[in-house]
Amino acid sequence: MALVIHEGVQALDVAGPLDVFAEASALLPTDEAYECLLLATDTEAMRASNGMMMVPHLSFAEAGRRFDIALVAGGPNLPNEQPDVAMLDWLRHWGVLAGRHGSICTGAFVLGHAGLLDGRVATTHWQNAAQLAASFPACQVEHDRIHARDGALVTSAGVTAGIDLALALVGEDHGEALALACAKRLVVVAQRQGGQSQFSPLLLPQRDHESPIGKAQAYVVNHLSEPFSVKRLAEIAGTSERTVARMFVKELGQTPHDLVESVRLDQTRNLLELSDRPIKAIAFDCGFANPEQMRAAFQRRLGLSPLRYRESFRSSRIRISSDRDLAAQQT
Repeated sequence: MALVIHEGVQALDVAGPLDVFAEASALLPTDEAYECLLLATDTEAMRASNGMMMVPHLSFAEAGRRFDIALVAGGPNLPNEQPDVAMLDWLRHWGVLAGRHGSICTGAFVLGHAGLLDGRVATTHWQNAAQLAASFPACQVEHDRIHARDGALVTSAGVTAGIDLALALVGEDHGEALALACAKRLVVVAQRQGGQSQFSPLLLPQRDHESPIGKAQAYVVNHLSEPFSVKRLAEIAGTSERTVARMFVKELGQTPHDLVESVRLDQTRNLLELSDRPIKAIAFDCGFANPEQMRAAFQRRLGLSPLRYRESFRSSRIRISSDRDLAAQQT
């Protein structure tokens, strides 16, 4: 297994997958264990984005052979950098010959520069998905996927999603039981619920308040519990229903209904994370007709229930406060 690294690499993009393969190797016969090698332009020590130093095992010039798996680790600067020529040449010649080749997090941008995403399906960190799609329009970017598979091409979403991808590869190679054993050992889920949208805001940055769309958007945010209609949004924007619907799609990439739902879901998520309010009360506060409608929107947009979301993202400060309140009531 080859893992391509570079100056400013995200350390967890390297350590996470390597630990998965190491755990798998510890449970496999010696002749089936993964041999994991770090590749780079040269074998000089390089600094990761968190300051950790890493030393590649081989330079690209020394790694002229076929690997079973070849992945490019991500890094915070990759979306705006031109990759090293030696890296691109190695990926085009040897990377594509691997049984499975791909990327972790923003390593997808390197694949794009190498021409390996053209006509393919891929994913990356949710913060960079739109930029990846704009930079490489021939690639079909799946914004919500934790990891994606398109033939021999495998890509993961942001940072810790590299662990998910590595677990999936171990499962392909040696069965789900071994992947589950590795996940338990690392104290992670073998297959996490929902996509990466649960980590990202659904609402796009707000437009100029004086523009028609800005006025409509601000009205939605400030009148969340009220019922909405395209007619009312058109009145706020000072235009016709047909025009406001077209403007929403053109400027925000979503329909008026989708915008309203996005605002409601974002506010719901804030309350689930930062308050102890009952889920039913939150549903009504955020403009949903009933808790079932809110639950359906969560499942459709985020891939998990409101209760599961609260369990996963609830602020530790709320938990501590609740525990103290309970203790006080019992004394």
